[in-house]
This record gives sequence, C-alpha cells and structure tokens, in this order.
Amino acid sequence: MTDIILCGCQGHMGKTITELVNERSDIKITAGVDLKNDLTAEYPIYSDITDVREHGDVIVDFSHPSLLSSILNYAKSKRLPAVIATTGNSDTDVQKIKDASDCCPIFFSYNMSLGISLITELAVKAKKVLGDGFDIEIIEKHHNKKIDAPSGTAIMLADAVNNDGEYSYIYDRHCQKRPRDKNEIGISSVRGGSIVGEHSVLFAGIDEVIEIKHTAYSKKIFAAGALNAAKWLKKQPSGLYSMKDIV
Repeated sequence: MTDIILCGCQGHMGKTITELVNERSDIKITAGVDLKNDLTAEYPIYSDITDVREHGDVIVDFSHPSLLSSILNYAKSKRLPAVIATTGNSDTDVQKIKDASDCCPIFFSYNMSLGISLITELAVKAKKVLGDGFDIEIIEKHHNKKIDAPSGTAIMLADAVNNDGEYSYIYDRHCQKRPRDKNEIGISSVRGGSIVGEHSVLFAGIDEVIEIKHTAYSKKIFAAGALNAAKWLKKQPSGLYSMKDIV
C-alpha cells in the first residue's frame, strides 16, 4: 500500500485522482491539502501542508506554483518523495525542485502521460534523422480555463528537440515582419472549449510534412500517470526523476 498526501485535492486533477484511487487497492489518500475544505471528503483536508499529521509515503502535487516552496520544505523536513505535476513553474521554481532532489526523491514532469513521454522520444529521434532540412513547429491546444501559455508540455517538447541549444523559441509571429529563420522553433497555443490537451510537433520540409501528435481525451491519463509515478518513486533514492526514467 502506498499512502499519499494530495496537494490541490479540490481542483480538477485532485478530484480525478481521488476518483481513481477509490478504484484501486494499492494506493490510499491519507490527507489532502487545499484552500477549499470539503467536509464531506473521505480524508482530512488542510489549508497548509505543515498542518498535516497523517502518515504519507509520497506527496502528489497538482496545486499551484505559489505553494511549491512550502511543499518542498515539507518534503525535505520529512524526507518524503514528492511528485510535482503542477504546471506554470518559473525557472526559479524549477531550480528549487532540483535543489530539493539532493535530499529526497523528486519526480518532476510537465506531463504525466506515458504517450507524451513516447512522442517526446519520437520527436528527438525525428530531429536526428531529418537533420536541418526541416522547420520545426509545435502546436498545443487546451481548454479555455487553462491559465498558462504555452503549456509546460510544449516547452518540454521544444527543450527535448533543442537539447544542444541551437534553436530560439518564437511564440508570436504577429510582429515578425520577416521570413522564418532556420534556427527557430515556433510554439503556438490554442485555448477553447473543453479540450483536455493536444500536442503536435511538425517537421516541415520541402514537399513533405511529418507530424507527431498526441491527443488526451480525459484527465484520467494524467492522474493515472501521477499515481504510478508515486508508487515507483516510493522505492527510489534521493534524486530528480521524470517520466523517461519509468519508461
């Protein structure tokens, strides 16, 4: 049995994780952390993680970047593994995550889907095979409630392809009154309706286009990925991990 402390338990992802846990016998939520307190929840909910007294094997975070420091401090004080799945983290936040991994296991990914991990590897392979003869564009689509753009997953895909740092990122071509530069990756965002998540990496060459695409139809794939990561992380030593370590 893996006991988890769920941060952001009253959000969309938190509620989805709770639903999935109720269908499993290998994981239990012992406490939740959220500013909203649902008194009908099957586990206690605290507004501050430092008030949690229940046992936890792993922290799972789907809350907000503003809570990151308190979550990491709690993880370090208890030597608890933590799955950080919240998006919209700044460069400073990412450095805090890396620093925390020196003393406890930290799993950090902008996307908890196994499929996204796979298309990331495929995009890297495509870049190596196709070389410089193809322009690279990334398009991401999400629901109209998502507050950050571009998505963390889109940046993750771009960073994976741009592992040697040869490309610059272009987010808005409205003011770009010039032909497309060869050493750039265009990243475009679409927000509308109830789109769960769609990411495409385009390799556009002369007379042909290769598209690597992933579409999520339910948040359950991210919740399931986070739970599986929590079970896996429980057994790991201190360090920084991502979905590729599980794959």
